[in-house]
Formats: sequence, C-alpha cells, structure tokens
Amino acid sequence: MPDDTGGAFAVLYEQHVGHVAAFVLRRCDRNDAADIVSETFLVAWRRRADIPSEPVTRAWLYGVARRVAANHRRSDRRRGRLAERVEANIAAALQTSPDPGAWRAEASALSDALARLSAADRELLFLSAWEELTPAEIAHVLDLPANIVHKRLYRARQRLQATLDSEEARIDV
Repeated sequence: MPDDTGGAFAVLYEQHVGHVAAFVLRRCDRNDAADIVSETFLVAWRRRADIPSEPVTRAWLYGVARRVAANHRRSDRRRGRLAERVEANIAAALQTSPDPGAWRAEASALSDALARLSAADRELLFLSAWEELTPAEIAHVLDLPANIVHKRLYRARQRLQATLDSEEARIDV
C-alpha cells in the first residue's frame, strides 16, 4: 500500500473493518473485540508501507489481529496472576495485622496531629513519607537548598512527634 496521508488507508479501513471485527469476534470476548480491532488498525496504520496489495490485504490484517489478540490474552493472564498475588498478599497481611480498631485510632491521631501542623511542615513530611523522596530530592522539588530542607524536615518531624505526644497525654487523661 503506498504511503499517503490517510486517503488510501481510510478506504482500506472501510473495506476491511467489518471482516476484521467478525474475525476477532469469533475468537475473542465481545468486551475485548473493539480494543483488538482498534489496535489492529493502529498497527496497520503504523506499518501502512508494509501492507500488501489485494488479494492478500485481508489475510495480512487477520494475521495482525491474531497477534494483537494473542498479546491481549497474555496481558490478561499477567494481570490475573498479578491480581492473585495482590489478593494473597492482602490476605496474608490481614491475618498478621494488628487489631483494625487500634490501627484506626492511631491513624486518626496521626491525621489530627498532621492537621495541627503548618502546610509547609505537612508538605515536607508528605514528600518524605508518601513520595519516599530524600531531602536532596525534596530540595529539588521545592527549589530550596538541601541543607535548609534537612533542617526544616528535622524540625517538622519534631513538631509532629510533639503533637502526637500531646495527643497521647490528652487521650490518657
């Protein structure tokens, strides 16, 4: 197929999309068929210079669709295995985790303590804990010198601990 800006490809698409869709539907789940047909024609667009002329164009498209469907099935199997591993990890964690009520109380106390901190302290702590950034990386994010970030992060952690300690004192009283 000559490489053009789309006119010949549009004709090819119109002539073959129904046949390719039927081919895919006979081999795949209806929910996956539209994605597979779309990806088949995306591959054909990318390789439009390689598309053979009639009468083997449809056969070539079927071959592409067959490979796309195989890749799709492999991806589904990988996602399924990953989901099984995640479920197994969650089940194992639930069996070994402490009392959920205690965890909720700790999470609530931490949330309250964080709310009492300044926005700047919270941002530093979140970048460190949630995003797992080093002080040097945080310095880059905040466009500050690294030594300043080290000091501010240290102080933010101290203020958080002091707030948590005062929460425990209030709870225990």
